[in-house]
Amino acid sequence: MTIVLAWSVIGSSFTPVFDKERETFGSHIITRKSRSLACCARRKTVSCLSHSLHKASSAKVDWKNLGFGFMPTNCFVYATYQNGFWSELETSKETSIRIPIAATVLHYGQAAFEGLKAFACKDGSIRIFRPDKNAERLQLSASRIMMPLVPKEMFLDAVVRAVQENCEYVPPYGSGGSLYIRPFLFGSGARVGLGPSDEYTFIVFVVPVGDYYKGGLAPVTAIVTEDYDRAAPLGVGNVKVGGNYAADLLPYMKSKERGYPVNLYLDPVERKYIEEFGTSNFIAIGNKRTSFITPNSKSILKSITNQSLMQLAEEELGLQVEYRKVAIDEVSHFDEVAACGTAVVITPVGRIVYQDEVISIGNNPDQVGPVSKQLYELMRSIQFGQIPDKRHWMYKVV
Repeated sequence: MTIVLAWSVIGSSFTPVFDKERETFGSHIITRKSRSLACCARRKTVSCLSHSLHKASSAKVDWKNLGFGFMPTNCFVYATYQNGFWSELETSKETSIRIPIAATVLHYGQAAFEGLKAFACKDGSIRIFRPDKNAERLQLSASRIMMPLVPKEMFLDAVVRAVQENCEYVPPYGSGGSLYIRPFLFGSGARVGLGPSDEYTFIVFVVPVGDYYKGGLAPVTAIVTEDYDRAAPLGVGNVKVGGNYAADLLPYMKSKERGYPVNLYLDPVERKYIEEFGTSNFIAIGNKRTSFITPNSKSILKSITNQSLMQLAEEELGLQVEYRKVAIDEVSHFDEVAACGTAVVITPVGRIVYQDEVISIGNNPDQVGPVSKQLYELMRSIQFGQIPDKRHWMYKVV
């Protein structure tokens, strides 16, 4: 049986920041063509290509032993930005790209990316978790390092098309796996002098990934990184640019060499307030498990997973959400601590090493806290379609 896939924006709308007099988004001139792409949701849904339902999860992949690594799939989706407007989306079966040796991404770090997932759900559908939020965050990142904005509906169309074209690689329901989606934007034009590129490339590729916790949730020990800063207060820590992760590579690898899979950064000014983990936001459960606590800082990337967990904590578990400065001295008083992000949802943290002191979290640092477990299971149940999606977070593709 052949079905036609359709993309529709559920419970959301896109109102671009558009200057009518200058016909620009932000500081970047666009044409009517690109503006129509950005605003297409006002007139129609985005049509997807037809696929046979039986192709979903049909790739010859060892679903039980998937890790979190790259493997070739059918194709990636891409578009280029030149002379003030975006091209139409296209697909490529290649696993490599050609760019000039003087591309600004190579010399001046003009690169930003996102990460999100598609899931095979209980009802047989394939759904993506909150892609509209990733579209908005990529726009924020692009504007910070002077790249053109990817129109929201173009982003959504590209993501859906990438999933639809590679639906064979969506891990089947019950495997615990998902299809990881990596959209990224970079300066692909040649420039030797410092300045923004005159050409940009937007790509979306996908890769199947396994259940991170094959043996179940288990607490890890984190270490506070004191010799390095993750980001400056007025720098680019609040956007998802490649340079942030390059800066974390050395501290992260040093932590791993010492046996700590997670490293935690403090603020670069007073060095007493928690910022975030190397690749994840920091969350804590406190006040006898009545509060959900997470740091508020201008240099922290706003995790879509964290924002979702905040909402679940308040609306489903009745917790008080505290979005504020969090001192490292508070850690010993928390009932639970965890890192949160797209790859794992929640990584429980049972102990934190700070200035050679091992701080145990809660009464049972070797066990997953009950609130962390509840939040993890709630999120996963929504993503796999096991409970009603009351907030319309899941976007149906197949």
